[in-house]
Amino acid sequence: MTVTVTEAHRTIDAVWRIESAKLIAALVRMVRDVGLAEELAQDALVAALEQWPSAGVPSNPGAWLMTIAKRRAIDHFRHLKMAERKHEELGLDLETTQDAIAVEPDEVPDDLLRLIFTACHPVLKTEARVALTLRLLGGLTTDEIARAFLVPESTVAQRIVRAKRTLAQKKVPYEVPVGAELAERLGSVLEVVYLIFNEGYSATAGDDWMRPALCADAMRLGRILAGLAPQEPEVLGLVALMELQASRSRARVTADGEPILLMDQNRAKWDRLLIGHGLAALARAESLSARRGPYTLQAAIAACHARAGTPEDTDWARIAALYGELAQVTPSPVVELNRAVAVSMAAGPEAALPLVDALTAEPALARYHLLPTVRGDLLAKVGRFEEAEAEFSRAASLTRNARERDLLLARAKQASAGNA
Repeated sequence: MTVTVTEAHRTIDAVWRIESAKLIAALVRMVRDVGLAEELAQDALVAALEQWPSAGVPSNPGAWLMTIAKRRAIDHFRHLKMAERKHEELGLDLETTQDAIAVEPDEVPDDLLRLIFTACHPVLKTEARVALTLRLLGGLTTDEIARAFLVPESTVAQRIVRAKRTLAQKKVPYEVPVGAELAERLGSVLEVVYLIFNEGYSATAGDDWMRPALCADAMRLGRILAGLAPQEPEVLGLVALMELQASRSRARVTADGEPILLMDQNRAKWDRLLIGHGLAALARAESLSARRGPYTLQAAIAACHARAGTPEDTDWARIAALYGELAQVTPSPVVELNRAVAVSMAAGPEAALPLVDALTAEPALARYHLLPTVRGDLLAKVGRFEEAEAEFSRAASLTRNARERDLLLARAKQASAGNA
C-alpha cells in the first residue's frame, strides 16, 4: 500500500524511535564498533526515507531496516578488505534472516543491555554519557538533544563523536559487566537516566520550568532497563521514583507555564495511573532487597506525597526519617537540605533553621540556589522578613531558569511587603 510522503515520514519517525536502539545494539554486536554501528543504522534510515514513500511501508519495518543495515555492513567490510571469515559470517547471517525478524528475540535483551552499559561507561564524561544514551537508545537527533539541554548542536555533536572515539580507543568491551563491577556500572547507567529525567522535570536553564519530552524519554529508558533487569531493586526504585514524580507534572505549572509549588498544587490533577504504577514498582523494589538503595529511598519519599490526599495529610515525620536513612546511604549536603525541609514541616521552622544555617558553610552549596531558597522560606516563616528578602534575591541571582527566577523575585517582594 502506498502512502503520502508526510505519512511515510511520520511512520519512519515512529519506527525509528521504537527500533533504533535494538537495531544499533544488534549491529554493535556484529561489527564491534559503536560509531560504525550507528552509521550503518543511519544508512538504513536514509534508505527508508528514500524508498518507503513510493514503495510503501514494509510489513516488518524493523526487519527491513536490519536487512539494509547488514547489507551496508557487508559493503563496508568489502571495501576495507576485512577478513574473509567476517565477511562470510555476515553474509550467511544476512541470507538466513532476510525474510524474517533480523535479530533473534532471545538476543534482543542481551544486545540492548550491552548497548546501555557501553553508552553509560564510566570512561566517558557525564555529559557525553547523557548525549550518547539519548542518541543511541532514545533515538533522538543531535538537534533534539541540543534543544533539550539548551546547548549548541555542534557541542552535542562533538560530545557524541568524542564519546565514540573514546570507546574505540579504550577498547571498551561490548558486554554486560558481572560480579562486583555490575553494581558500580549499573550505578552509572541509573545516574544517566535520572539526570535526563531531572533536566526535564526541573530544567536548569531556559524559559521553561519543565521539558516533558525529556521526562518521557528517561521513563522509557528506565522501563526498558527494568524489563531487561527485573531483579535489580534499584532499577525498579528509579522507575518508581520517576513515575511518582512525573505523576505531578500537570499540576506543577499554570496554563502560562508559571511554576506551582508542591504545597499549592491541585492534587486532583495528579496522574493516578502513574502513581499506581510507581507504587507497584516501589513495592517490587522493596520486596527484592531488605536494604533500600538511594533510588528506592527517594521513591519511598515520593510515595509519601503521592499517598497524601491533601498537603496536611503528608507524613512529614516519615519523610524526615527517610531522608535520614538516605543520608546514611549517600551522604550529601543536598540530602541534608531536603531533610531540613521535612523537619521544618514536621516540627516547625525553628527546628529546621539551625540545620540549614549549618549548611551555609558547605562549599558544595555555595552556588546552589535552593539553599538560599529554603533559608528564605524558613526566615519568612519565623518573621525575619528582611533576611528572607535577601535570601530570595540571592537565590534568584543564582538560578539560570527564567521561570524560577521570576518566582523567587516574587517571593522576595512578598517578604519585603511582610517586612513593611
